Amino acid sequence: MQRIIVQPPVPGDAPLAELKHWLGISRPNEDEALGQLLDASLTICEAFTGKTPLRQTVEEIMPLASGWQELVSRPVREIVAAAVIANDGTRTAITALPDAIEWRISGSACVRLLRPVEGQGLALQLTVGIAPDWASLPAPLRHGIIRLAAHHFRDRDGKASAVPPASVTALWRPWRDVRLG
Repeated sequence: MQRIIVQPPVPGDAPLAELKHWLGISRPNEDEALGQLLDASLTICEAFTGKTPLRQTVEEIMPLASGWQELVSRPVREIVAAAVIANDGTRTAITALPDAIEWRISGSACVRLLRPVEGQGLALQLTVGIAPDWASLPAPLRHGIIRLAAHHFRDRDGKASAVPPASVTALWRPWRDVRLG
């Protein structure tokens, strides 16, 4: 299964202001570096929890198969569009989604085709994310993202571990998806 971010999250100015306040920075000369650290922290949060923090649009490409197939992205809010990928790589949109695809959410999102389709794959465009914007993101996730970005900013000599600090993982752990196998 392949996952492509079609429209990344748009955190806005609030997280940068919050991070600068946390670090005691008032000048704009570090804004670009801090913004990149916030983006990286959002990505690390998603990798740790198994859930996309802020709303974004992604495309998942999966093989054409009978039965239920689990989607990689979590939490799925809606299926925006679907297309069958032909053997030559061209795409044909599925216009009547409810007649062609069934989906369910029970811990994770799963989809299945309701009728046989010829081709090499299925491309699904999905809206995913825990919260639509930074202000709606639950405080433990938001605070962990800020703390992680601050941690990397303070330790920018390259000695920081790839593992998030315990103070951050403690905030994120209740949101973590645990998967076996």
